[in-house]
Amino acid sequence: MMKNKKWIIGGVVVSALAVAGVVSMSSTSVAEEAQAPATGRPALTVTTTTLRQDKWARSLTANGSILPWQEAIISAQVQGLRIAEVKVSIGDHVQQGDVLVTLDNFTGAVDDATGRTTQGRILAPDSGVISAANANVGSMLQPGAELFRLIRKSRLEWRADLTADELMLLRKGMTAEVSVGEGRVIKGVVRAISPSVNPQTRYGYALVTLPNSSGVIAGAYARGIIDISSGKRTLATLPQSAVMQRGSKTYVLHVGPDNKVNEHAVTIGQRVGDRVEIKQGLKANEPVVESGGAFLTEGDTVQVVKG
Repeated sequence: MMKNKKWIIGGVVVSALAVAGVVSMSSTSVAEEAQAPATGRPALTVTTTTLRQDKWARSLTANGSILPWQEAIISAQVQGLRIAEVKVSIGDHVQQGDVLVTLDNFTGAVDDATGRTTQGRILAPDSGVISAANANVGSMLQPGAELFRLIRKSRLEWRADLTADELMLLRKGMTAEVSVGEGRVIKGVVRAISPSVNPQTRYGYALVTLPNSSGVIAGAYARGIIDISSGKRTLATLPQSAVMQRGSKTYVLHVGPDNKVNEHAVTIGQRVGDRVEIKQGLKANEPVVESGGAFLTEGDTVQVVKG
C-alpha cells in the first residue's frame, strides 16, 4: 500500500514539473517575441525627385491699367464765335494740322490769292487719336472750354502697381511683357519709376511703353511680367507637387537611406509653370517625395519606385 502511495505522489511531482516546463517555455517564447524588432509596412509607394538646375529670368509680376502716354486737351482761345462744323469724333485718327472744327462769324485775314476772308478753324496740335469730343455744332465758344482730348501719337503705356520693395528692384530700360485682351501679349520697356509710394495704399507705379498698342483700349486692366535679371540665371528648382505648405511653414519630405520620410523646411522663390525655385533648405542630390506628400507624416516608411 505504501508503495502505491509513493508512486502516486511521484507521479504528481513529475506532472507538476512537466506543467512548469510548459509554462517556462511559453514565457520564454513570449519574451522572445516581445524582443523581436517590428518590421513596419510601407505607408505609401512613392517616386522621388531631386533639385534641378534651370535657367530662368528673375521677374516681377504686377497688375495695372493701360493709360495714354500723353493726352492733349484742345480748347478755344476766343469767345463769342459759333461752331459751324465738327469734322472729327471719338476714335478718329488725325494728323498734326488737320481741321477739327470750323467757326462762323470769324473776322480773319484776307487770303491774298483768293481775296476771300479766311474762315476760323481749330486744328489738331499733334497726330494721334481723339479720345473725347465735346464740340457741338451751333455751340458758342468759351475761352478754355474743353472741345477735344487727343492721345498724342496714339501711344499707350502700362502703369504697373508695385510695392516699394519691388520698385527698388526696377531700372529704366528693363523689358516687360504685358497681357491684354484674350491672350494678346505686348512687349514693352520700363520708361519711368515713381520715386515714392501712396501713403494710404503703400503702392507706387512704373510706366512701361507699349510700342505696338494698336487696338488696345485705354483704361483696360492688364497683367504683366517685368524681367529684373537682365537675362537668365541658373536656379535650383523642384516640381510644385513636391513642395508642401502647412500654415506659414513651407517644406519638402526628404527620404532617408532607411526609406523613412522627414520634413525639411525650405525657402522658395519664383514660380515658372509647374516648377518652383528652392532658395534654401535642401542640398543637391537629396531625394524628396515628388507627389502624394499630403498623405504622409514625419517618420513614415515609404517604398520608393523609379519614376
